[in-house]
Amino acid sequence: MIKSLWINLPVKDINKSKAFFTQLGFTLNLQYGARQDSACFLVGEGNLAIMLFEEALYEGFAGTSIAHKRHGGEVLFSFDAESPEEVDDLAQKVIAAGGTLYGEPGYKDGWMYGCGFVDLDGQRWSILYMDMSKMPLG
Repeated sequence: MIKSLWINLPVKDINKSKAFFTQLGFTLNLQYGARQDSACFLVGEGNLAIMLFEEALYEGFAGTSIAHKRHGGEVLFSFDAESPEEVDDLAQKVIAAGGTLYGEPGYKDGWMYGCGFVDLDGQRWSILYMDMSKMPLG
């Protein structure tokens, strides 16, 4: 049975990326990724880990080269917020930490409130608050 999920991402500057995700409130896990060229963050209840590897280490670990410029997207990472206000707060933290918003905070379909951002290395993320009591059935 699968006990946890680890997402591995390449980054250009591990120290800048650690600072970025720490400012967003991600929990640094010193048990893993304690090397100078990697970092580990636990998300939620601790069953999801995000591993950041400097690009050279990532390429060796993944057994492949990193795709050239990210002009498109292959993956969108999404995480939940507890309220629309938390989405707004996190959006401001993204900007303060050096990230950029590609989608301003707002409602969609009357029951989801969220925004989208790009981290320091071009990875796309979304922050969502979902009011399940207003979610359409079906």
